[in-house]
Amino acid sequence: MKLRQTVIGMTLLSVIGLGISLYLTYIYTSGGIAICGGSGGCAEVQSSPYAWIFGIPIPTLGAVAYVVLIALGFLAMRESARRDTYILALFGVSLVGLLFSAYLTYLELFVIFAICLWCVGSAVVQLIVFLLSLLAVRQANQEG
Repeated sequence: MKLRQTVIGMTLLSVIGLGISLYLTYIYTSGGIAICGGSGGCAEVQSSPYAWIFGIPIPTLGAVAYVVLIALGFLAMRESARRDTYILALFGVSLVGLLFSAYLTYLELFVIFAICLWCVGSAVVQLIVFLLSLLAVRQANQEG
């Protein structure tokens, strides 16, 4: 796999993550209940005290992070002198996203005792984006 293909994959996955985050942001701000495959986990997570930070829904923060990843992906796809900087920024943003997703997953499992399938989907997307960012850093270093 070439670096450009890796970055395209990260960007496309980030678009999927953005879709999940925007859906959940809509649900959180409209007072609706997420379609959650029959489990009540989404509603429990949504109504928990951990669903908002400083009046901002957690999914909105995820949407912002995914938009940043998408923008960095487009910048990294351009063959410019700053490409390595954008690749490193992709790694940094995806690492922060992964750590935050891990924290939120911990809260779901051990504090809230409920699983939101949409949140798990976003966490899986974030994990794969992070792993691809590691690959991208390696590929950029090999290319010189």
